[in-house]
Amino acid sequence: MPQRTITLIVVDDHPVVRDGLRGMFESVAGFEVLGEASGGVEGVELALRLDPDVVLMDLRMPDGGGVAAIAELTRHGARSKVLVLTTYDTDSDTIPAIEAGATGYLLKDAPREELFTAVRAAAEGRTVLSPAVASRLVSRVRGPVAGNEPLSAREREVLELVARGTSNREIAAELFISEATVKTHLTHIYGKLGVKDRASAVAVGYDRKILG
Repeated sequence: MPQRTITLIVVDDHPVVRDGLRGMFESVAGFEVLGEASGGVEGVELALRLDPDVVLMDLRMPDGGGVAAIAELTRHGARSKVLVLTTYDTDSDTIPAIEAGATGYLLKDAPREELFTAVRAAAEGRTVLSPAVASRLVSRVRGPVAGNEPLSAREREVLELVARGTSNREIAAELFISEATVKTHLTHIYGKLGVKDRASAVAVGYDRKILG
């Protein structure tokens, strides 16, 4: 069965970077670049108008930063998944971007194949973090007493579904439980892992080998 084409837009203030990314994605089957933007404000407008599967988002741009753009897309309930692609991996960049709603965070030195894989994963709603970013996120979110209590079998099931980008409603349907029960499981998972949100739970889950 042929792979469906993943649509994306590129948001970066450097024309050379935009050209390079467009050329790279258009050189392989399965991707279509719908447009480009040079700043966050323009990127939000473009994403809302073109409705791509994935937005490749730089963070530091003169015309509206990436974190503000991600937060705005989240506020609008945009379907597009945001994959941050930047040269910066400091906590002050990483954490706000994830908290704003980014699906993934990669550095610009990532190999092509890793980038292609990351965009496919992001399109499916899976969290994608470069190893350096994942370790930073884990060390930032890990509480001093977190991890003493193992997850129950059901909590592991819920976390695995979260890692696949499944919504609370879809998790409830798949496991034949109510949404309220899903939220209770998530509260327990966050408490046991010492985290506050889904992306951090997934990062810690992979770090502790709870997720394969």
